[in-house]
Amino acid sequence: MPPGPPRSFPDLLYLLRDLPPPAEASAAAARARQAELTKPQGSLGRLEEIAEFLARWQGREMPALEHPLVLIFAGNHGVVAQGVSAYPPSVTQAMVDNFASGGAAINQICKAFALDLKVVPLDLATATEDFTRAPAMSEAEATAHFARGMAAVPANADLVAIGEMGIGNTTSAAAIYAALYGGLPAYWAGRGTGVDDAGLARKIAAIDAALAAHGAHLSQPLEVLRRLGGREIAAMAGAIVAARRAGIPILLDGYVACAAAAVLHAQDPELIAHCLAGHQSADGAHANVLARLGKRPLLDLGMRLGEASGAAMAAGLVKAALACHTGMATFAEAQVAGKSGS
Repeated sequence: MPPGPPRSFPDLLYLLRDLPPPAEASAAAARARQAELTKPQGSLGRLEEIAEFLARWQGREMPALEHPLVLIFAGNHGVVAQGVSAYPPSVTQAMVDNFASGGAAINQICKAFALDLKVVPLDLATATEDFTRAPAMSEAEATAHFARGMAAVPANADLVAIGEMGIGNTTSAAAIYAALYGGLPAYWAGRGTGVDDAGLARKIAAIDAALAAHGAHLSQPLEVLRRLGGREIAAMAGAIVAARRAGIPILLDGYVACAAAAVLHAQDPELIAHCLAGHQSADGAHANVLARLGKRPLLDLGMRLGEASGAAMAAGLVKAALACHTGMATFAEAQVAGKSGS
């Protein structure tokens, strides 16, 4: 691969090779520490698993969350012209402005859990192509936004909760799932921003049309991404890969964020081994998606907002798991006798 950011799918495929392995020694050390803490073994349930997960992917027995980041990518979709959303594309920019002024749900969640927030708008003045008529992106454009996602991950981040904003992007996500997993578009399409029955019918019809138009080209995951995806979905995929290369664990948000993960998983399941599912979204067939990705969600709160809100909520849980792992005394330190597994 030439130096600099990737410029083509062959460049991307090269990037996806020879990724650093998980630090199993660190995970084993974290697991051993959990067995020595002042509690019955396994009594903290998934909190113990989360601590071990952090150790495995940060590469240290005592992980840290000094720079947890919520990273949101925003993009507009040409398929909105098919009447698939209850809102116009201008809402994407309006919500980005709302994030900047601190007025969105994600701002409040970040404040509650002391999470940094970074929003990356991706050419919002123009939408991708309407994928019922043409590929959503060229190979060069998809690669460029994958690279933008990679570049958006700070080197000092120690956890990234990844999410999106983009009117029309649940249609894109549903089309990606239908292409990767098969099944009728009606199964994968949810109500997204709250479309009525007529809007849902248009959404299903748009996905049907896209699969018919691009079906001969959907055997390769990156082709699925460029033909049916969006700029923010490509960028999220890039951020996931950059985090893997840098030893940074990822918290996935909901239905749309997992579409980026699904493309990578279809290429190689190991590409998302460093990802936890922050929550199970109420939108579409997200439970099915998570099962296919092998991800058990940390939370199930009936949320379907997007904007990394579910992943950010889960970050609070991850912080609590780490606090127990690093702050609790061992039996020896507390001079507690009679340690028992019961």
